[in-house]
Amino acid sequence: MRHVTVYTTDKEYNHFVELAKNLHYVKKIETDEEPKESILDNIKAGLEEVRLFKKNKLQTTTAKDFLSEL
Repeated sequence: MRHVTVYTTDKEYNHFVELAKNLHYVKKIETDEEPKESILDNIKAGLEEVRLFKKNKLQTTTAKDFLSEL
């Protein structure tokens, strides 16, 4: 099996992916897009952490400690 990398504009991206999906010889399409559900789940989790922090039910590290760990 061979691999192909295609760089295209954002404008033409969706059209190209749909075209590739309809080709009988294309076995798998991998994109660099993260599923929208995953993004929404991450946002919801972050908001829940903020809510817990505001209620003093979650401890966080200071920015200084966070940066020193890097």
